[in-house]
Amino acid sequence: MSRPGPITGRPHSRLPFAPEGWKFILPCLALVIAAAWPGWWIAASVLALLLLFLLNFFRDPERRTPAGEVFVAPADGRVVRAEAGKNGLRVDIFMNVFDVHVNRAPMAGRITHMHYSPGSFVNASFDNASEVNERNRFEMETDSGEHIAFTQIAGLVARRIVSYVAVGDHVEAGQRIGMIRFGSRVDCEIPASFTLQVNVGDRTVAGKTILARKGGESGDDES
Repeated sequence: MSRPGPITGRPHSRLPFAPEGWKFILPCLALVIAAAWPGWWIAASVLALLLLFLLNFFRDPERRTPAGEVFVAPADGRVVRAEAGKNGLRVDIFMNVFDVHVNRAPMAGRITHMHYSPGSFVNASFDNASEVNERNRFEMETDSGEHIAFTQIAGLVARRIVSYVAVGDHVEAGQRIGMIRFGSRVDCEIPASFTLQVNVGDRTVAGKTILARKGGESGDDES
């Protein structure tokens, strides 16, 4: 059954975990304690491993975003597409289940449009995932007047997109804008006035790694 849209997330907490994670982490912790109390060590060990996975998945570390007119990665992961075309640049980032899944704004500006599309849940590393999977597209006008877009795409395991922002909101570069629960991908559309700074296979860190730089300015990438 199709769902009407992405979950609207609560304001970000100062704890090192995404707020959406607590409803998974706390019950799992309770089950670990319940299994360990009577000495059911095998069950407790399995549940403890699940708890460690959840803690790792929902971690949300602080990041320092580089200054300048740069397009930073909105997601942790691996670059699976990095190409330049006549209409601009395209960079796609695939997140596995061990990556941080909190997504961040690639530049400072105002969110002008958001469009949610229900869909399938094929492996997010496949090219057609951007067309057939559940996804949430953001369009922004940056503070410098550029028009950019990026799309959260659910994957084979990821089954829910969460948004922390709405149309009309002004966001800072590197600000948390949402997450995708349990694996996925983020596709980035960057103006032709920028120059690519990454290649296929590169690892990215959300809010830090520079995917593209305005006008091909010289400088080292942040990663």
